[in-house]
Amino acid sequence: MRPAPAGARIDAEHDVAAVGLWLAEYRLSPRTQRHYRKEAERLLLWLADHGLGLSELDRRRLADFEAFLADPRPSERWIGPTRRRSDPDWRPFRGPLGAASRRQSLVILQGMFAWLQEAGWVAHNPFRLVRDKGRRLDNRQGRVERYLERPLWSWLWHWIDQRAAAAPSGRPRFEAQRIRFVFAFAYLLAPRISEIAAARMSDFRLREGHWWWEVTGKGDKRAALPVPAEMLQALAVWRGELGLAAQPGAFEHEPLLRGLDGERPLGDNQLYRLIKAAFQAAAQALERRGDARPEQLAALRAATPHWLRHTSLTHQAQHGVELRYLAQSARHARLDTTARYLHTEAEEWQRQVSGHRLEPSG
Repeated sequence: MRPAPAGARIDAEHDVAAVGLWLAEYRLSPRTQRHYRKEAERLLLWLADHGLGLSELDRRRLADFEAFLADPRPSERWIGPTRRRSDPDWRPFRGPLGAASRRQSLVILQGMFAWLQEAGWVAHNPFRLVRDKGRRLDNRQGRVERYLERPLWSWLWHWIDQRAAAAPSGRPRFEAQRIRFVFAFAYLLAPRISEIAAARMSDFRLREGHWWWEVTGKGDKRAALPVPAEMLQALAVWRGELGLAAQPGAFEHEPLLRGLDGERPLGDNQLYRLIKAAFQAAAQALERRGDARPEQLAALRAATPHWLRHTSLTHQAQHGVELRYLAQSARHARLDTTARYLHTEAEEWQRQVSGHRLEPSG
């Protein structure tokens, strides 16, 4: 490991320690800290693999790193299933990163380098030399595309609901009811997957005749979201499966989602795999029907848990939920982030342009 540079303003002996000090700035936001650590770790491992240190990352090598994120090779060395960090089979990637994930990685690492530069650990920030910053380093995007259109969502929910109703008693029924509740929760309240995994029964609270879901989101920000009637119904069904009363009490601090023993909580990674498996099984079921459009099958196969959040917010926007309330449901700091879910203007644009023809009528 390379020693500390002359003039460094932080007490670190090497790159890993310097990055550790940067990560310590996020100690009050554990989820953010874990996410940032993952991106920093990937960069440090890649640099070490090339015999480089942080101070040697320049514009050209940054382009090489971005290409690596899109296709980590050799795959057997970099890609693998979820494992504990201490497991010898642990790998830093589950698969190649898509464009949005690469952009997010670069945004995080740009912030890390800005901090390291201010700390005197590196002489410059190579991310600032990227000319096409609007595309690659700006976290704002165009309209959200990773969501399920209404007809496909309607079919998917019916399939999940029917499968839960038809499941035999015991473990098959428990698992089918659990995934039914997960999809209902994800669609009706638009949580992030970490928020679903961390939810407790007591997070649902009755105040002045209305139910609210209290959640701690990104940056450890607290919020309270109104709970729709169908969410209360789904919660009652799930609690019934657990042998509990329909409505939770204020002191029920047990996990909302449970393992097969009915007590153990589900982690983010396990929940991610359950949702992905449900999407894959749905795609197979839809394909067997023989009348599915190729783009519908492709959407189900590509869908991740975050698609459910996008689907929820998009459908709420299409249903006419005002932007200010949609932003509060999404817990976005900026309205332009929420505006990505507004597809109605695109539909109206299509309608008006449809009258523009090569040979005007009349």
